[in-house]
Amino acid sequence: MATTRTAHTVWNGNLAEGSGVVSFDSSGIADQAVSWPARSEEPGGRTSPEELIAAAHSSCFSMALSHGLAGNGTPPSRLTTQASVTFQPGTGITGIHLTVEGEVPGLDEAGFTAAAADAARNCPVSQALAGTTITHEAKLA
Repeated sequence: MATTRTAHTVWNGNLAEGSGVVSFDSSGIADQAVSWPARSEEPGGRTSPEELIAAAHSSCFSMALSHGLAGNGTPPSRLTTQASVTFQPGTGITGIHLTVEGEVPGLDEAGFTAAAADAARNCPVSQALAGTTITHEAKLA
């Protein structure tokens, strides 16, 4: 069964001085303020498209890695994933780096690294962002 999730943004003003609010229609989580300075300088309590991509990618990668590890008979006790999305004004998104630390009983470092590489290639968000350089690091806790 296919699912669709929606969000919308209301933007006021021009790019440099304007601002907007992102609403998460499907989940109903709190609205988030967004602005160009939050994207190209310091966040100042606002989010950016890159932070939203980082949230999506870190959660998708964690799910894919958990699924792969369980399928190999070594389900994780815990995975902590950070996604860092780099944005260069005038160029765009120049890369995404995933860092994961896992607690996986019965699995060695080489097995964890291989599973993480597979998840980095195959999670749906990675596939959607295939035109972007995606790197990763993985280590057991």
